[in-house]
Amino acid sequence: MYTLDPREITGRDNYKLMSGSVVPRPIAFVTTLSDKNGVINAAPFSFFNVVSSDPPLLSISIARKDGIMKDTARNVLAHQELVVHICDEAIITEVNETAAILEPHESELERTKLTTVPSTKVAVPGIQEALIRMECELYQHIPITNDEGKPVSDLLLVRIVQYHFSEQVYNPDKGYILMDHLKPVSRLAGNDYAKLGERFTIIRPE
Repeated sequence: MYTLDPREITGRDNYKLMSGSVVPRPIAFVTTLSDKNGVINAAPFSFFNVVSSDPPLLSISIARKDGIMKDTARNVLAHQELVVHICDEAIITEVNETAAILEPHESELERTKLTTVPSTKVAVPGIQEALIRMECELYQHIPITNDEGKPVSDLLLVRIVQYHFSEQVYNPDKGYILMDHLKPVSRLAGNDYAKLGERFTIIRPE
């Protein structure tokens, strides 16, 4: 057993250990509106999860680059709105293209064949090809600083204000999501991803 003190290794090494250990991670594909000519920014984030069901909250952690906010975080703080999409096998290659680092006035969607669709409760458009999308409003912004006091990431707690589910993946009679039809993709470490693999059931103790 190797025993490491996270305070004695670099932030990069901590990232490698955490991203390789906390797996698989769901991927939030996020669209926001830029102040630069109303451009739609889009980007994937795997530091993403559910926080609460009442109210319905999601968390997205967005790392800064040299202390500078990424477009997504800046846009959310400016407009208080975003759309979160669940990545699936059919769109993951296109979603990966939006991870490119572009200027704020450039839309990552121009690198893809993805198309937008108007939202119903927020101004930010969604992605039509996504099987699940959630219109959200900012609930809380928590800036994260390192031991030197330097801001290194932005933790966004966002509240779902509208769900959109494809008929392929939603059972309205039971209110279930159909995993075999959603075919979600998860993030591993490095450039690796995972599909939904073998599943098993364990009954929780009462």
